Amino acid sequence: MKIALLPGDGIGPEITAATRLVMEAADRQHRIGFDFEEIDIGFAALKAHGSTLPDSAFEAARAADGLILGPVSHLDYPPRDRGGLNPSGELRKRLDLFANIRPAVTRPELPSATGASFDMVIYRENTEGFYADRCMYAGPGELQVTADVTLSMRRITRQASLRIAEAAFEGARARRKHVTAVHKQNVLKITDGLFLGCCREVAARYPDIAYDELIIDAACAHLVRRPEAFDVIVTTNMFGDILSDLASELSGSLGLAASVNAGETIAMAQAQHGSAPDIAGQGIANPSSLIGSAGMLLEWLGLHRQRPELSAAGRSILTALDMALKDPSTRTRDLGGQLGTQAFAQAVADRVGSTVPSH
Repeated sequence: MKIALLPGDGIGPEITAATRLVMEAADRQHRIGFDFEEIDIGFAALKAHGSTLPDSAFEAARAADGLILGPVSHLDYPPRDRGGLNPSGELRKRLDLFANIRPAVTRPELPSATGASFDMVIYRENTEGFYADRCMYAGPGELQVTADVTLSMRRITRQASLRIAEAAFEGARARRKHVTAVHKQNVLKITDGLFLGCCREVAARYPDIAYDELIIDAACAHLVRRPEAFDVIVTTNMFGDILSDLASELSGSLGLAASVNAGETIAMAQAQHGSAPDIAGQGIANPSSLIGSAGMLLEWLGLHRQRPELSAAGRSILTALDMALKDPSTRTRDLGGQLGTQAFAQAVADRVGSTVPSH
């Protein structure tokens, strides 16, 4: 089982190393046989190869069974024509990782912003929308007409809308069987009209799943006022990015927010947060988000490759992570504890090693 590690920038190498430590513990416990390959991207690759995502790095990533992507400092990269590609966007687009799956769940032992307990998953379409680096076949989706006039284009397609809706409804079947489509069809009548039409078409094929719709601004208000009412949210790219960050912060911290980018045959684990260059190299970054994302990745691989030992390894990582976060003595400094990045990862790995294999 080949796993590509792409450490990235800022705290990326630290939390990627921490995540590998935990995955190695799961590998020993469940006897999977991971073959890790570390691939330089970001500033390290730019310095060595003139690109933040060289063709050789992409080909190596594409050949893997699963990817773990560390945070990248893409806002600080040079222009695209000088090698400054956003590895996150490029990998999502080129590997057709169409579903960005982002859970947000409160933990009783950690404070949440609203005080409410909730457990939701946001299914974000990942390959089009308002994102200028992935909504056009060639060239960017933003234009500067004159010094004072700029344009941004949004692409919504039937294929992308149908398959993210299908993913959301399938996910809801394993949860509380409720899907909410979030949109702005009152203003974006054509594009969100197409998206909603596809959601309704899929909903008709899932009569066992409750379905409703919310305008994006109302959805934000409801997330703050009654987050416990949500189970699965499905939405377009930019709305999903914003909503998932809000939901994760309300649940306790963006630093705890795991996610997986899934395609038909490959998936990529990715922390929701950024590269935090201000604390890079200090050994204090919280690796929970990327560790949780790795657990999600293994669960996804186990389901789609029909390998129950991978699913069991993913569950053991997520269980061990929860155990470490619940224990005040094994929390990182941002959560009121004393542990640094690697010490926290070791605490999670020790808990993985104490679980009973369940295939």
